[in-house]
Amino acid sequence: MSSKRPPRRDVCAIIPCYNEARSVSRIVRATKAHVSDVLVIDDCSTDDTAAEAESAGAIVLRHARNMGKGVALKTGFSAAAKMKFAAAVTLDGDGQHDTTEIPLFLEAYDRGGCDIVLGNRMNDTRHMPRLRRLANGFTSWAISRMVSMQISDTQCGFRLIGLDFWQAVHLDSCRFDLESEILIKACRSGARLNEVQIRTIYFGTQESKINPVIDTLRFFQLLWRCRNA
Repeated sequence: MSSKRPPRRDVCAIIPCYNEARSVSRIVRATKAHVSDVLVIDDCSTDDTAAEAESAGAIVLRHARNMGKGVALKTGFSAAAKMKFAAAVTLDGDGQHDTTEIPLFLEAYDRGGCDIVLGNRMNDTRHMPRLRRLANGFTSWAISRMVSMQISDTQCGFRLIGLDFWQAVHLDSCRFDLESEILIKACRSGARLNEVQIRTIYFGTQESKINPVIDTLRFFQLLWRCRNA
């Protein structure tokens, strides 16, 4: 699935990271095969994430304290907008997203008619842990019901987002719930969504950075805020 085309210069990649020194350089190098600029947002890592990313050719923006994935994404999109990119692909720094699938997002974006291209892992969930599968299914159902639009995988962080849309919408969340807020406000503002099928990748020894109690509470608080907005 790898592309032989030269890396795109109008689309960048944004990789929010916290303690991903073991994998980030490999991911940055693989991503640069598809887009010329990779922005790594180091969310105050305590390891060598920033150095590893820089050695691989990334532009590294560092937070002085840990702010959460949502703020890291906001930092990345703010920088991408200042750099005049048309869109940005977001992916995680832990290897859970297959960089060879980036062309799927670029091709869907190039066909036009969409502001967001969302990765969908839910057609084949054999390798997804049961709790994650149930959580993803519930959150996708809840958000789809709220916005009256079927969205298959609202929790997938592998996305392409147009910068025009990003700059037009106001987002309040700061942690993992930002990714849900993006979709809710996108649908309500009339943004156009498309989906592409992607692989489900989970590592058995990988510890999730999602807190099942706190982040679930944040999700319900988000639904409440948006319900009454």
